[in-house]
Amino acid sequence: MRIGFLGAGRIGSFHAAALAETAGVDHLVVGDADGGRAAQLAARIDERHEGRGGARATAAESVDAVFTAGVDAVVIATATASHADLIARAARAGLPAYCEKPIALDLAGTMRALDEVEAAGTLLQMGFQRRFDVGYLAARQALRDGRLGRLHTIRAITSDPAPPPPEFLPHSGGLIRDCLVHDFDAVRWLTDREVVEVFATGANGGAAFFREAGDVDTAAALLTLDDGTLVSATATRYNGAGYDVRMELSGERDQFVVGLDDRTPFTSAEPGGPVGPARPWTGFLERFEGAYRAELAAFVAAARGDAPNPCSGRQALNALLVAEACELSRLEHRPVRLAEIADQMAKLKR
Repeated sequence: MRIGFLGAGRIGSFHAAALAETAGVDHLVVGDADGGRAAQLAARIDERHEGRGGARATAAESVDAVFTAGVDAVVIATATASHADLIARAARAGLPAYCEKPIALDLAGTMRALDEVEAAGTLLQMGFQRRFDVGYLAARQALRDGRLGRLHTIRAITSDPAPPPPEFLPHSGGLIRDCLVHDFDAVRWLTDREVVEVFATGANGGAAFFREAGDVDTAAALLTLDDGTLVSATATRYNGAGYDVRMELSGERDQFVVGLDDRTPFTSAEPGGPVGPARPWTGFLERFEGAYRAELAAFVAAARGDAPNPCSGRQALNALLVAEACELSRLEHRPVRLAEIADQMAKLKR
């Protein structure tokens, strides 16, 4: 396959290198708003794979030029504000697309992009990489095998080791939409249940730029699923011990923990308990490298028609609805039912 690759920033560079090593990919056409950055990324890929096999890469003169370069599919790893437009362009061009979340920063933009995809009948796979992590996959299978019995409680943690740059915040959607949305998608995917009500809050004890952006640096949400299962989900930008993503699933028979290994950044308070790891996880690219690679391989298979879409745009929308409900709850200090957000979405369609 000849794949158009849009975005040559941090995550784009990571994805492009992984995609170039994915079976079935012969060529990458790299485009970026900064043509020089696209050229540098293409050159790095070619240099890395020279004499070793793997896909070759060329740089397009612009993002627009990627769509006229005879590509078979596109991968979108650009700035968030451009996602919806590029998804729509791929759909109109009849191209399968993979896009990092989110589709857009609001419901209206998300729905417009999805309408384009559904009208064109093209494939859109969204980037929720935890669906491809070995721990989350094992927990999902354990639930389906009945090993935990009746599930009653889920506890989710997403903790960054340090805050992002201040300029990232106004375009991120905020801590809940940017970070906790991954937990919301994972909960729905693991349990095959829907969230019916949320209560969320947030706090700011760190840098002033979070408050200035209308965001929080720490957040907590309580979700109620449609079978009564309770979910607590917390996130913070200040976890100096390291990058920490875990999920505990508690049932009547057993309890499973995702993300508990010799690099999990915590120290036990119990005598003789584990101490902080020598090499804690430093960030999401390192922690989920294998999951990202599996996710891109799944996209290639889906784009070729060899496998179903593992995470559709509608799945991403459903996770966003939970995040929207949590953000409304945080701002108005009250429980919010998902039906209220669904009503808002229905009004946008009129």
